[in-house]
Amino acid sequence: MTASSAAALWHGFADMGAVRDSGPFVVAKGEGTYIWDAAGNKYLDATAGLWFTNVGHGRTAIADAVARQLSTLAHYSGFGDITSDVTAALADRLSAIAPVPGSKVFFTSGGSDSIDSAVKLARRYWHEMGKPEKKIVVGRTKAYHGMHVGGTALSGLPPNRENYGELMADAATVDWDDAKSLRGLIERIGADNIAAFFVEPIIGAGGIYLPPEGYLSEVRQICRDNNVLFVVDEVVTGFGRIGGTWFASGRFGLEPDMITTAKGLTSGYVPMGAVFIAPKIAEPFYAGGVWWSHGYTYGGHAGAAAAAMANLDIIESEGLLEESARLESDLHVALAPLADLPAVSEIRSGLGAVAAVQLADPSTAPSVVGALRAHGVSGRAAGQGALQISPAFVMTSAQVSEMAQRIGDALA
Repeated sequence: MTASSAAALWHGFADMGAVRDSGPFVVAKGEGTYIWDAAGNKYLDATAGLWFTNVGHGRTAIADAVARQLSTLAHYSGFGDITSDVTAALADRLSAIAPVPGSKVFFTSGGSDSIDSAVKLARRYWHEMGKPEKKIVVGRTKAYHGMHVGGTALSGLPPNRENYGELMADAATVDWDDAKSLRGLIERIGADNIAAFFVEPIIGAGGIYLPPEGYLSEVRQICRDNNVLFVVDEVVTGFGRIGGTWFASGRFGLEPDMITTAKGLTSGYVPMGAVFIAPKIAEPFYAGGVWWSHGYTYGGHAGAAAAAMANLDIIESEGLLEESARLESDLHVALAPLADLPAVSEIRSGLGAVAAVQLADPSTAPSVVGALRAHGVSGRAAGQGALQISPAFVMTSAQVSEMAQRIGDALA
């Protein structure tokens, strides 16, 4: 495919003038931990697409499950009392692995949908509890919570919020790594005005930052003490990215009021997201006589649910949660030597199948991504010049070493 043949496509998060001049990077095929471009060049996929291809590319079992479902019933509706059998079965299966027993599952079309659903539900919950003044939602610096209005307002990444005007007035931001910042905000504006605090267990698109020791437990307790809902954004970390467990919330014992998910739910084979809602939050809406006037046309899409079921089958049957735990160690060891390169200021790793190679000069990120491709690695930069490393759980130890070597060669 040439640049001119893709001239109509407007890419997300892109300088379209640069894309127009250089042409797009067209991915034509994927298998396991490799992708091929339209010219037939082969690359190790360092990022599992956009954090999501947890089970690897080319899984015909998922494709076949989707094809069977689409041939039977593609989708109908999830409004009112309507559902499909596969969607209901998926909800039960997800509730069974939820960190909070008895959680309800609300389906969306993706991560940004999940975040905005959680924002609306948090506010609506407090209305039902007789505290409609609890409207403010709180995020953290460096945080990314998708690109809908609620998620953008929660974002701690200034470029994602600038030049739109005020999208949502009742939003606030605290320091990403200091629980005292949250406590101070609550003291200043009052817990009676705050609906929920949103937190990524590992900051993803903001640059892959691991939580300081004890931070997650401390902010969880602050929210509990002040009657503020605790919402964990596991769009990136959910479904095994934090090694050995389905969710980071389980690994850290967080017992969230809500968990937002997407990506790893289907490994990106079909768009789908879900919000896990603790029984306490669901109870006012299940008592009868209360409507939550919210939902999505494709929420709980039957074809997507079939993809999710097949994806979960693969994770379980192949022990991929354990493989993710292996990757946690493999990445930490293999990437550590890159910290000695002049082009690198820091390696952030050691928690889950995710890591960051922080460039000393963030402005070089576009050229470094090009150099990675020249050395047979498909990657991207997140935050301020941090190379995102988040491979599929099927990447072998040998492939991790090869990937680290190629990254080192590109940076050198």
